Amino acid sequence: MADAQWAVVRGGLPVPAWLEGRGGQPEGYCRRQVSDAIFYVMGNGITWRSMPAGFPAWDRVYACFRRWREQGLAREFHSRLCGRVRLAEGGAQWSRPRLIDSQSVKAAASVPAATRGYDGGEKVNGQRQHVITDTSACSWWCS
Repeated sequence: MADAQWAVVRGGLPVPAWLEGRGGQPEGYCRRQVSDAIFYVMGNGITWRSMPAGFPAWDRVYACFRRWREQGLAREFHSRLCGRVRLAEGGAQWSRPRLIDSQSVKAAASVPAATRGYDGGEKVNGQRQHVITDTSACSWWCS
């Protein structure tokens, strides 16, 4: 991760408890290395145990990721980055979805007629599914 990218990421990370005088021990690894490892795993789609040796121990990186995810920091951090991407694209920080589509899904014969529904538009025994998609660069998680 470049220094400019790290400056953005560092501002979104929580302050460790021991730095605020709330107890606990200093972290054993540099937060930049841990963040690099998390981005490496997520970006390459590998398992935690398959991380290269140049990163901190996989179990420590996963524990940090899990702690941040449980505190809701991963979603909050991603939402902030989505807002920055949308502003850079020239749109509003929190734009509305742009594409809407739907399809009919046929129900299996084993599903009772009372619960399976009927799509009168396409004359299909089943239900209608609706999909809303944001065309922004960060649409895979922003909602």
